[in-house]
Amino acid sequence: MAKSGERLAIEGGRPVRDTLLPYGRHRVEEEDIAAVVETLRSAWLTTGPKVGEFEEAISVFTQAKHAVAFSSGTAALHGAVFAAGLGAGDEAITTPLTFCATANAVLYQGAKPVFADISADTLNVDPADVARRITKKTRALLPVDYAGHPAELDTVLKLAREHHLIVIEDASHALGATYKQRRIGSISHMTVFSFHPVKHIACGEGGMVTTDDEALARRLRSFRNHGISSDVRQRQAAGQWHYEMTELGYNYRLSDIACSLGLSQLRRIEGNLARRRAIATHYNSAFAGLTAVETPAVRGEVNPAWHLYYIRLRPHLLTCGRDEVFGALRAENIGVNVHYIPVHLHPYYRRREGHKPHTYPVAEAAYERLITLPLFHSMGDEDVKDVIRAVEKVISHYSR
Repeated sequence: MAKSGERLAIEGGRPVRDTLLPYGRHRVEEEDIAAVVETLRSAWLTTGPKVGEFEEAISVFTQAKHAVAFSSGTAALHGAVFAAGLGAGDEAITTPLTFCATANAVLYQGAKPVFADISADTLNVDPADVARRITKKTRALLPVDYAGHPAELDTVLKLAREHHLIVIEDASHALGATYKQRRIGSISHMTVFSFHPVKHIACGEGGMVTTDDEALARRLRSFRNHGISSDVRQRQAAGQWHYEMTELGYNYRLSDIACSLGLSQLRRIEGNLARRRAIATHYNSAFAGLTAVETPAVRGEVNPAWHLYYIRLRPHLLTCGRDEVFGALRAENIGVNVHYIPVHLHPYYRRREGHKPHTYPVAEAAYERLITLPLFHSMGDEDVKDVIRAVEKVISHYSR
């Protein structure tokens, strides 16, 4: 607990920590290093056996029939939009409160991202607003599992059935989460995961699309390999050279090196999830008495994966704004962040699509109050205490 009246570091006081605690960080164990070294000494560095092993492991973990590896989560999103058949003149509806890659993947295919506002509790896309924005041009719905809390998937899928749409779930934050006791990755038509270093498991860079649809899986595999219908390992095994490019694809292949790291890390996923959930529980309990802070809402039908832990400030109970609180926490060596600037407010989207502020009031109001606190599975108990102490110290100082 922070001492009453303790001087803030930003005002010359002693910071809570001597070194910066980042909001997210990867963890590499000796077994991960050994797995990568084994691959480096093997006959394959890319498009080899480890890719298939990693895909199979993710398929089993998510309870999906197919998993297709990509070089990044962004590449996986692009592949999913391609596999869904989106092109010029088509639209896909998504949330503005996401990393820009979600919407950018739609633009890559010449289609138009359409934004729908979010639900005030979970900060996930609001299905009621999605329904209002469906037109004859709509081909896909792209819900995002914000911070690791699954979107309202049953309602989104119901809308998709009624309007003959495909659902591409951006679950970059949600590996290991469940929705109504179903594993994320086995529910939507396609589900996209990311293995960036701050995620639940790390490949350095990497992504995956899971699906139960064999035809979609074939299109995904071809798209990540220049649009070619077979890969070099398949041709070598068959003792033949002939291949054909049947689609305009990209080189979005994930290497055996990255997959060997992912496989090793996946063995610890349950422990990683448990640690993240425990930290979130500590935060929720510690901040319950801070009236100027709103903790994340969790709906009863989900078990979040807790990629992010965010707080929302209550400005009317503070003497300053979000940016001042952010700066004060950084001065205490707590590496806070903000997720995210709504996509439609980025200069590119304002310039290209003519988006303006005050279009999605719930998302924009949430953004103005959001601060992301450190949360990663290698955080120690003292790290967690430092975050709690810093938040109490700063919020108490600025409370009315």
